[in-house]
Amino acid sequence: MSSGYDVLQPTDDDIQKLIMANAHLGSKNCNFQMKKYLFGRRKNGVHIIDIRKTWEKLVLAARIIVAVPDAKDVCVISGRNYGQRAVLKFSKHVGSHPIAGRFTPGTFTNQIQRAFQEPRLLIVTDPYVDHQPVREASYVNLPVIALCNTDTPLRYIDVAIPCNNKAIHSVGLIWWMLAREVLRLRGTLARADTWDIMPDLYFYRAPDEIERDEEVSLETGAGAVQDTGDNVLSEWDSPEVPVGEWTQPILRGDDWEGN
Repeated sequence: MSSGYDVLQPTDDDIQKLIMANAHLGSKNCNFQMKKYLFGRRKNGVHIIDIRKTWEKLVLAARIIVAVPDAKDVCVISGRNYGQRAVLKFSKHVGSHPIAGRFTPGTFTNQIQRAFQEPRLLIVTDPYVDHQPVREASYVNLPVIALCNTDTPLRYIDVAIPCNNKAIHSVGLIWWMLAREVLRLRGTLARADTWDIMPDLYFYRAPDEIERDEEVSLETGAGAVQDTGDNVLSEWDSPEVPVGEWTQPILRGDDWEGN
């Protein structure tokens, strides 16, 4: 790791998360501008990204985001499905403006349309997919931060975070770490404390998987309700009491009179 504040250095747990999410695995192709972020190459031709460079650029991006006075002036975009949930969660925790899905052309340049915006910072998940907002940002002198793979061209990109932007877990983890670092630099989250938000919330989930989980939860809930009803009925069921136990002697009027 390069020289800097020790408090900004990654922990062993952070490095382990990045490796487990395959954030260090690039593609077989490599852009000449991304060679400085490489650590090596596998025998099968896949380039390996230097995790230290990834962390350095991630901290730099977080410092840039914190420098923006109003968090709503930070626009985060993801046209790829794998990053749409991460973008929405990031905006919820940081307070930025998300655009998940299709980007309307002219959002940054056409003042007539309703979706016109004038952000101060743009963050994209994949410059290949989000090429339209990146190009429009160059027209209005808007700084751009991007998650870049080894084959990503860096044209119009001001800060590149080298990582695997094609894997589900890698994209979600990078956005989660970026949000956590922003909260730490703002003072909202102490570095000694563990963030209660899990990285799983930033991971993409297929619609089939969501429907399957909903069906399982409904079945489990119905079974629990049925079991509860049976237990309630069994509690109210009481054994029959013999009639003789309820028979009491009838008191006469003389018995109520005081001596």
